[in-house]
Amino acid sequence: MGKLVLTVPVLLLVLVGVTSAAYCHGKPEPRTVGNNNPIQADPPKFVRSVTNGKLYTVGEGDETIQVVHLWGTPTEMGQAQGELMKERAKNMIDRMWEYMESQVKVLRIHMIGELTKGSCSMFGAWGEALFPHGTMLPATELLQMRALDWITEGPLQDFPQVTVYHPDGEGNGHAFANVGWTGWIGSITGMSEKKMAISEIGVSFPDDSFGAESRFGVPFTYLLRDILQFDNTLDDSINRIANSARTCDLIFGVGDGKLNAFRGVQYSASVSNFFDDQNLKPTADWHPLIKDDLASLEVLCKQLYETTNASERQEAEKALLNFTNAPNCLSKCQLLLERGTSGYAQLLAASSLTKLVSRNSAGLPLEQRIDIRNYVLNYLATRPKLANFVTQALILLYARITKLGWFDSEKEEFIFRNVIDEVTKLLQGSVEHCIIGVQILAELTNEMNQPDTSRPLTKHRKASGKNLNFQDENQVHSLMTQLLRLAHSCLTFDFIGTSTDESSDDLCTVQIPTNWRTGQGPSTDYMYISTVCDGIFLDLSTVTLFFDLYETLPPSLSPLSISCLVQIASVRRSLFNNAERAKFLSHLVQGVKRVLTNPQGLSEPSNYHEFCRLLARLKSNYQLGELVKVDNYPEIIALIAKFTVESLQMWQFAPNSVHYLLSLWQRMVASVPYVKATEPHLLETYTPEVTKAYITSRLESVHLVMRDGFEDPLEDTGSIQQQLDQLSTIGRCEYEKTCTLLIQLFDESAQAYQRLIQTPAPNGTDLAIQEGRLTWLVYIIGAVIGGRVSFASCDEHDALDGELVCRVLQLMNLTDSRLAQGGSEKLDLAMLSFFEQFRKIYVGDQVQKTSKVYKRLSEVLGLNDESMVLSVFIGKISVRKLVKLEAVQFVLNNHTSEHFPFLGVNTSNPLGDMRCRTTFYIALGRLLMVDLGEDEERFEQFMLPLTTAFESVGQQLANMDRGGPFNEEQTKLMAELVQNRSQRLQFDVSSPNGILLFRETSKMLVSYGSRVLTLGEVPKDQVYALKLKGIAICFSMLKAALCGGYVNFGVFRLYGDGALDDALNIFIKLLLAIPHSDLLDYPKLSQAYYSLLECLAQDHMNFISNLDPPVFMYILSSIQEGLTALDTMVCTGCCATLDHIVTYLFKRLSKGNKKRPTASSMQENDAFLRILEVHPEIFQQMLSTVLNIIMFEDCRNQWSMSRPLLGLILLNEEYFNELRKTIISSQPPDKQQAMALCFENLMDGIERSLLTKNRDRFTQNLSVFRRDVNDSLKAPSNSSVGLNSADMMN
Repeated sequence: MGKLVLTVPVLLLVLVGVTSAAYCHGKPEPRTVGNNNPIQADPPKFVRSVTNGKLYTVGEGDETIQVVHLWGTPTEMGQAQGELMKERAKNMIDRMWEYMESQVKVLRIHMIGELTKGSCSMFGAWGEALFPHGTMLPATELLQMRALDWITEGPLQDFPQVTVYHPDGEGNGHAFANVGWTGWIGSITGMSEKKMAISEIGVSFPDDSFGAESRFGVPFTYLLRDILQFDNTLDDSINRIANSARTCDLIFGVGDGKLNAFRGVQYSASVSNFFDDQNLKPTADWHPLIKDDLASLEVLCKQLYETTNASERQEAEKALLNFTNAPNCLSKCQLLLERGTSGYAQLLAASSLTKLVSRNSAGLPLEQRIDIRNYVLNYLATRPKLANFVTQALILLYARITKLGWFDSEKEEFIFRNVIDEVTKLLQGSVEHCIIGVQILAELTNEMNQPDTSRPLTKHRKASGKNLNFQDENQVHSLMTQLLRLAHSCLTFDFIGTSTDESSDDLCTVQIPTNWRTGQGPSTDYMYISTVCDGIFLDLSTVTLFFDLYETLPPSLSPLSISCLVQIASVRRSLFNNAERAKFLSHLVQGVKRVLTNPQGLSEPSNYHEFCRLLARLKSNYQLGELVKVDNYPEIIALIAKFTVESLQMWQFAPNSVHYLLSLWQRMVASVPYVKATEPHLLETYTPEVTKAYITSRLESVHLVMRDGFEDPLEDTGSIQQQLDQLSTIGRCEYEKTCTLLIQLFDESAQAYQRLIQTPAPNGTDLAIQEGRLTWLVYIIGAVIGGRVSFASCDEHDALDGELVCRVLQLMNLTDSRLAQGGSEKLDLAMLSFFEQFRKIYVGDQVQKTSKVYKRLSEVLGLNDESMVLSVFIGKISVRKLVKLEAVQFVLNNHTSEHFPFLGVNTSNPLGDMRCRTTFYIALGRLLMVDLGEDEERFEQFMLPLTTAFESVGQQLANMDRGGPFNEEQTKLMAELVQNRSQRLQFDVSSPNGILLFRETSKMLVSYGSRVLTLGEVPKDQVYALKLKGIAICFSMLKAALCGGYVNFGVFRLYGDGALDDALNIFIKLLLAIPHSDLLDYPKLSQAYYSLLECLAQDHMNFISNLDPPVFMYILSSIQEGLTALDTMVCTGCCATLDHIVTYLFKRLSKGNKKRPTASSMQENDAFLRILEVHPEIFQQMLSTVLNIIMFEDCRNQWSMSRPLLGLILLNEEYFNELRKTIISSQPPDKQQAMALCFENLMDGIERSLLTKNRDRFTQNLSVFRRDVNDSLKAPSNSSVGLNSADMMN
């Protein structure tokens, strides 16, 4: 016999159509207790069986429900039920009879329903109406429910029974389940194998639309049972109800799970009306239809994105903000996505879901987040032609929820990491689907690259596609755009957490995984990225491909291809061996030659800019000695020089790109002294051309600025300084040619300027042009003089510098004669820049007084030494005259918040204004010191406002000491006070001030820390602001005090002072109040904690050794986490801390073996060493981690890693030997001997001690070991088996 499954498939969306308590004018009592009983989900327990029937029970005690399974003919099923339930049926009927007699004396128990009409509840929901709690699944099924609301004083609740019928024989119907009581054969709740279900509620106050009732007809309980037993479809049930002899006033609900349809029925002897969600009745104030918010939301979206009325937009924004924060936001978002007709409404839904997921990822159940992610992917797959901004918003949502759930697992499976399998299905679909798939990969790559993550999260495999049938050019363009963006995202991924930005663009190195060399299997170091890049770097055709793309793609896409080449050119040098690097560079340079030979595409500004970046990367990542060895180098350097000269001459075309070209030449010129290659570099030929082009183009720009109104480059002082820094190196190449050119141009402009100012009424434009040219020349002369520091100069060069300096100082006399007419501000700024460069090179004790610079100055201007030159400079700057101004004297005597509001405590002042205080006081201090001398009274007058402020702070600190309130700012102040920055806290040997300062620090730590510990459960989004930030400040304060070097901590124990112990104990309490995950999630907290821990391990190891084992294990676990942190400071600090601990342990063990320990030391040894004995795995795991980082990762602090490694090996020699065997055996057979030799060399000459000499030898061995291991891994293998960097961790 088949088993009837008693389930109704449920899909969760918003309930729209509801038929509940229709025509009932009442509402539930406010104090009504809801039905909170759990749903019975336990498997039935077999009790006994008879012919054609079995009896089961579900539940325990008073919650037991009888489940009766019947099959056969109606007679056989009735006989079986009688045999199974005889006693219970008799008991139920007798008790019911007794109860009814006491109530209404009814003789026929099956007329109960006809009289009472069951005041029950029901509803039916289907389609888009099904999502309570916002579980986002396709809305395709039906949810139908029914609850019996009746008396609980009678016997019915003691006889619950589910009867499952399987009728046999023609005309006896089909299987169904009847939910009722023992002895009850009618139906008020149930469902059938035809997915038909019935519900029923009574009508207490029928209106006139029901008409007259009747007691003559088919009892409705029998009618409903016939629907279950005989009807196949919803239409069958509707016909049965419409054509039957009806009786009392009721509301039915009939559902058809096959059609996912539900109908409410107004039922009486007079009428049978059928309702769905479109014609539901009644519509009264006591029974309102649920409002459809969709239309109003679409109107608000239109107002937000399209209206020009500011007030309307503001109101719409406010309303939609409330929508985003509403509890039912999730369900309404799906409603907008399913039924919204506007792209703006879909955008609102996608962005709202992204915000919800971002701020409440941990609060959303895992199943719900999976549902959202699957729903979004299905939505994109079924709607490939959405508006671009909607598609992008949904892809961002998909990427965000995937990233945030990357480490979530269910049944030991990381369920959010199947992204490649899911996206591959899209890539194998239509062109539109392929574009969406590539967009998802690109966005997920970008999302993973955000700096708010604490672990490297990324890796993806190569995704395959199929041949695509493009229908138009737009599809080709769109797909190529997304593919290039994906490639660029992968190549710019921050694998090691350096978070480079544009300010460090020219120094960026792409730290890609080693397996990208050849694509031989996935890397375990990263979890997402390799789609475009597996095997890209040894397959040199990839470089050619991107150059081909540049030449063939339209201007809207070609810059992306060059941008990818910029990243490819920047890959870390250690990825290749020398031969591979030479081939790779040769392909890059040949591609550059192709572009320079056919430069038509560079007329597009974006192409030009990216190509300049590519040129700069050639030298930032490769040595000049490597460049000169590429094929056709003379032709290529000539082309680059020609391109640079033309670019400098067209300065107005792309001024922001000049920096990259100058960077290339600066780096090449700076490398000349170190080139050992025999091939000529030819820089002495082409660099003077570049220098001349820069100088002449800057001078020519002045005329164009004055004549044509171009933006003046002199206005951008930042760019000028950057370019001059680069020119200072470039110009020193063939310096004689540079100086000759500058002298010639300077003399021409100076003579023209002198003629103009001697003219009674000079032409203002001509005068401005000459001043502009001279401004550029003064800037450039200062720069090339400042470049002397980078080169080994000679007397001839110093003499040339003297010629240039003389001309600038002579010009200064000319400009001073025009001060009455206002002078030239830009020229004066150039003079100041020149003074600064001259001072750095030719003023100071290290300068030879016989320098030919001063000889020439003496001959021409009578300035014999640096003092006379400085007096000229000071005369120009006129600081002493400035101090005498009345306004300056007022500032010196009145620097208070009354006159300067930004000096006060005012929350309305921008933070940037408050930061101006430092600059303000630097300037005031310099002005004060000009002629202060020994005037103590004037100094005290100047310090008076600051003294008043310090007295106020001192009063606050005194109040805190007496138990008064204090805040985070005061704690920060104390942390700053105990910081011995620049050795500012220097006390006499006999002074107690250091001890007293630490005692006050300890009091504040204990007081503030105790208050933090009293905080209850803090919401996750506020935990840093309310709790962790203050703890981080406490850690920083304690670290500063312990490492300040102004306290003899032995005094506290000697005199029984508990200040030190109190401070250290509150540190432990605060530490234990922090979850491990938070230590690395919040950078400021992690840096404060790990730096304090390093200080404790260095100077207070006795304290750490006496900690309780659970506390010490917590600290060791935090060190293990920190070893793999992206923050180099944290990682390095953990290495130092671990080194101190391991060294302490090793020394204790060594001493214990050599001499008899005292009672106190034995106790300490036992407590501390027991941890090593009971939990050896934690040190073993750290040994594996450190060795893994050194061998397989881009270790940025190898020296720091080497220090604890030796101690870990000596403490775990057996484990290290096993680990070594595992690594060697995991190598391909042809590489095992080489790997074994690497390990032998690592320990060659290493003794079993941690003396400095032995440590240094090990560090040297480790450097060689790492290099040899990397070479071995890069070398081609005859076996397909390769070392996996995670093998050693197993």
